[in-house]
Amino acid sequence: MEDLRNPETGCPWDKEQTFETIAPYTIEEAYEVADAIKKNDQPALKDELGDLLFQVVFYAQMSKENGGFDFNDIAETISNKMIRRHPHVFAKHHHRTIEGQTIAWEDQKALERSTQPENTGALDGVALALPALLRAQKLQKRAARVGFDWTTIEPVIAKIREELTEVTEAMQEQENSDHIAEEIGDLLFACVNLARHTNIDAENALMAGNDKFQRRFESIEKNLRAIGKKVEDCSLEELEEYWVSVKSIEKS
Repeated sequence: MEDLRNPETGCPWDKEQTFETIAPYTIEEAYEVADAIKKNDQPALKDELGDLLFQVVFYAQMSKENGGFDFNDIAETISNKMIRRHPHVFAKHHHRTIEGQTIAWEDQKALERSTQPENTGALDGVALALPALLRAQKLQKRAARVGFDWTTIEPVIAKIREELTEVTEAMQEQENSDHIAEEIGDLLFACVNLARHTNIDAENALMAGNDKFQRRFESIEKNLRAIGKKVEDCSLEELEEYWVSVKSIEKS
């Protein structure tokens, strides 16, 4: 990395990069790691993990050039954090169940946040660059930790109905698109809250929904190709019949 960033002999592209320009690549590499895991492709996973590690080395080198932290500092910081958050392992305090450790982990994180300046809020530190569903779930969890949450599922479901009504009203009133988008955002946020209250990861749930839609749509395409037709050749009613057929076969 030092050679790639060498001002005189380094790579022109690497020399020009900054924390801001590299950040999108880091996100992309993390998703490619997740994709390799989902496909159970071990050779690809090894390759993608290398790409992700390279991102960390890239940041460390850029910081080191400016007199900041280096790779060893990064490793030491995460090591200290893991020791601090796992006293049941490293300090031998007591044995914990998985559920107990999850609670203790969140308690320790809350304790760490409490040492921040007094004007630090409960939602501070939730990364802006997270996928929207994941960020919504984290924001809700943070708010719940300080008591801003419903204790039963009924008002959560009622909120979804309320938000759906507001979306419908905005559309019927021919409001501008910004207002409709705002109401749809509120509806999605409420749906994430339902996922959280049922202990479902919203991001994973939607990913599964995406996969299901793609699988069923591709089945329709395959069935149509078998009779010499394409999706665009069919009416919406015909496609609906194919969809119902594919859906029923999956559930049988």
